[in-house]
Amino acid sequence: MKSGDHAAIDVPAESSAAVKGKAPLIASQREEKRGLNRGFGIADFLLRLGAIISTIAAAATMGTSDETLPLFTQFFQFEASFDDLPTFLYFVIAMALVGGYLLLSLPFSIVTIVRPIAVAPRLLLFILDTVTLTFATAASGAAAAIVYLAETGNPNTNWLAICDQFEDFCSTVSGAVVASFVTVVVFVVLVILSDFALKRQ
Repeated sequence: MKSGDHAAIDVPAESSAAVKGKAPLIASQREEKRGLNRGFGIADFLLRLGAIISTIAAAATMGTSDETLPLFTQFFQFEASFDDLPTFLYFVIAMALVGGYLLLSLPFSIVTIVRPIAVAPRLLLFILDTVTLTFATAASGAAAAIVYLAETGNPNTNWLAICDQFEDFCSTVSGAVVASFVTVVVFVVLVILSDFALKRQ
């Protein structure tokens, strides 16, 4: 071989048929991802509607809890109301704020349906849902502790159980707490859905 000669290396070129065959496959995978993310978005929207109902039910039920015993004296009237306890008042305010957030989040949830590949709205909902989940859990847990004390009392601190006298009041606030925990469970599902959708982006 002379020094002036050049060595030629043959590289097999990919046929146009193979390139054309890959294009529909990539498009199919992209459409599959869009369809799955759109399904996540629809589930997200429906769950938010359900959470709005349970949150409003919790706030309204607690906010209307009031009972007055028929036994009273000239100077005393035995009454139980949610605003007698700061924890229940905090619960009503917290559930109202959570319900307001859920209403405001609906347009962003619709965006995830219309644009299933968009990352920004889903990431924003993931962060805000996580914060709101913590907030709702704190309010529900605090209210549940007070309901437990009202049901059982605490002999060590001389706290008497009042649910034997205020049965309607206790059943009402218990229902509100149950509804709030339904909201908490829905938020857990929302966070998990957002996490799955973000991993598929």
